[in-house]
Amino acid sequence: MLENPRSPRVRAVAKLSKRSARHETGLFLLEGPQSVREALTYRPDALVELYATPAALDRHTDIRDAARTAGLDPDLASEAVLDAMADTVTPQGIIAVARQTPSTVAEVFAALPRLVAICEQVRDPGNLGTIIRAADAAGADAVVLTGKSVDPYNPKVVRSTTGSLFHLPIAVGVELSEAVERAHAAGVRVVAADVDGTDFLASRDVLAEPTAWLFGNEARGLEEDALSHADLSLRLPIYGKAESLNLATAASVCLYETAFAQRSIRVGSLG
Repeated sequence: MLENPRSPRVRAVAKLSKRSARHETGLFLLEGPQSVREALTYRPDALVELYATPAALDRHTDIRDAARTAGLDPDLASEAVLDAMADTVTPQGIIAVARQTPSTVAEVFAALPRLVAICEQVRDPGNLGTIIRAADAAGADAVVLTGKSVDPYNPKVVRSTTGSLFHLPIAVGVELSEAVERAHAAGVRVVAADVDGTDFLASRDVLAEPTAWLFGNEARGLEEDALSHADLSLRLPIYGKAESLNLATAASVCLYETAFAQRSIRVGSLG
């Protein structure tokens, strides 16, 4: 059992909380049973190492069994070792190391998607993680991140996705112009979420067609150059007294409204 929090092996895992180490190794950190469980279910091939306290393995026998089925023997570790490895204060007794498995923007649009989220300069890890999770829940086909957005393998992003990171393709380091060009080539309309756009309800029907939502920075929104790439700009109406909506909340509404519109068309065509 690993008991020395200062051992080179423990330090190597702990370093994955830093972007430089993730970039150098192509690995990232998974913390807690839920994230590890989702990885074992959907991308077991991505897992490289699994560490757990004896008590955690006894509580989560499904994780232990799934890991062994995937050919990965959990390494027993003390709570002090798990604490040293973790980015959080409470790692819940289970930590894994996984390979980064990003998609390319070419692969995303070659699949002729109907719903995609494109994030331009989204810098807050919690917001990005929630957008990925919302995209997954709404049945989106992919998430595309420009090179100016936060690293999706940042531990805070990974935790915020609650496993959705393993459910849908995520393209990283993309130039916005290329993403838009490939979207258009695939017959996908690019719709910007912008406070100065057309009222959402006035153009709601267009969302029934293949749509790529373009979301901007939390504080500044989308810059003029980014907006110029969009085919249409829409704003969510504020009916109450709130000054604005949080980016992740607004993105969730946009993605779900699009999913509703697209599914209504499909149901109608079947009827």
